[in-house]
Amino acid sequence: MTKNKLSNQIELEKATEKLGTEAMELGLISNFVVRYFPDCWEFYIESNFFTPPEAYLYLKKLLQLNLNFKEMPQ
Repeated sequence: MTKNKLSNQIELEKATEKLGTEAMELGLISNFVVRYFPDCWEFYIESNFFTPPEAYLYLKKLLQLNLNFKEMPQ
């Protein structure tokens, strides 16, 4: 069996932070803030609060839509 990369909270939070950084570099979002707490990180994207799972799914979908749009024929 393969181990899920996002099997614990800290791995999910780190992956979300990486996706947010990538989205910022691509210009898909104008701001991305991570508030670090000992038990959980908070993510603010475009002034909206997200929990780690919500932020991960939002950013992943945003990046996938951007990739799909770039691949569409003109």
